[in-house]
Amino acid sequence: MVNYDNLMAVRFSLAWLLACCALGAQTFYKDVLPILQKHCQECHREGEAAPMPLITYRQTRPWAKAIRSAVVSRKMPPWFADPHYGKFANNPSLSAAEISTVTGWVRNGAPQGNPQDAPAPAVFAAGWRIPTPDAIFEMSQPFPVPAAGAVDYMYFTVPTHFTEDRWVDNIEVRPGNRSVVHHAIVYVQGEHGLMDAQYLGGYAPGAVPQQWKPGQARLIPAGATLIFQLHYTANGKPSTDRTRIGLGFAKQRPTQQIVAAQAVNPWMEIPPGDPNYRVDSMRTVPQTAYLVGLRAHMHVRGKSFEFRAVYPDGRREVLLNIPNYDFNWQPYYYLEAPLKLPPGTRIECTAYFDNSPNNPFNPDPKASVRYGPQSWQEMMIGWLDIAVPAP
Repeated sequence: MVNYDNLMAVRFSLAWLLACCALGAQTFYKDVLPILQKHCQECHREGEAAPMPLITYRQTRPWAKAIRSAVVSRKMPPWFADPHYGKFANNPSLSAAEISTVTGWVRNGAPQGNPQDAPAPAVFAAGWRIPTPDAIFEMSQPFPVPAAGAVDYMYFTVPTHFTEDRWVDNIEVRPGNRSVVHHAIVYVQGEHGLMDAQYLGGYAPGAVPQQWKPGQARLIPAGATLIFQLHYTANGKPSTDRTRIGLGFAKQRPTQQIVAAQAVNPWMEIPPGDPNYRVDSMRTVPQTAYLVGLRAHMHVRGKSFEFRAVYPDGRREVLLNIPNYDFNWQPYYYLEAPLKLPPGTRIECTAYFDNSPNNPFNPDPKASVRYGPQSWQEMMIGWLDIAVPAP
């Protein structure tokens, strides 16, 4: 015989338990939106490289399960540094608690929650990932990119008309058409043109703006001319590009000048079919300096990349290890704290390439691959941002 008093008590307890769970469940506005603002919206908004915006609940809800899968696998946010080596200021990775919040939200049906719980909207400069630039320079006119065929490196000069030296601590190079820009580099022209030009900033797939800490900046001399180096890749239809660069001026004269250096191996030759070919490069630091940033550059056969410091006393240290290099994501890795490099310190780089048929991105496993600018060739460059005393 049913005891209705007991049954009603059970029902009441169950309803109370579900209500408590609902009150404690993660919601979009209260729990998930702050995570998206902190880690995702820089790219996941209109006009940026990510395929969909994640600003509103309406935009985010259809992607809930895909977001859960991406954060659990740590595919998103993209970050390829081995966590066993180095600490980096621009690491966008979610914490374990943040991953738990996102997965809990999806598991509970991805509820919207109360819009009044939402944080203030994140503020971004329209068309930029850096704060609103103090100066913008662009190619004088659009460049027509053909539908097919190889396009040689193109160079465009752009005068700055600066009447005084300028120190810049925020730099972003933005292609006008990402689909055809393989990479873009902007130099400050030297007395002998490109022979002694100084690297200012660049773009490659997945690149992030260059932003340094207070007291650090690059120097652009008065009257300087900028050189835009563009590498275009045809994508099957005629198009145009007009790349530009945005600069943020330092608010006070810096104590450290950021200079760019490379550890490069232009003599490489990868045998046909080799799945794990090693290439090394190095760069010696001639004076006391501080390492602030690292970036690896290879093409589609690139497999892994490691930076090491070899100090004058023989001590060795792994600075950055990228075990799974991705051509479509080539960020700078900025150290949490600058690393002092005594004179004579050697920066060594080791890269591995997969020229086998097992590499799905390999255009020709039967080819012997040499160093070259086109994507079916290869490069091996360890970019270094180094701080030295400002003049």
